[in-house]
Amino acid sequence: MKALNMETLESIKGGTSAPIWIGIAIAAVVIFLAGVIEGIVNPERCNE
Repeated sequence: MKALNMETLESIKGGTSAPIWIGIAIAAVVIFLAGVIEGIVNPERCNE
């Protein structure tokens, strides 16, 4: 095992799954908009 100095530790960049979160956000927006459009085009009463 190798001991790391402070400069090396500060230069390490942690990985992030940003593309996954962007994809999830885009999918959520598309699904929401599809629901809104369906509600406008095909309005139905809620079951009581």
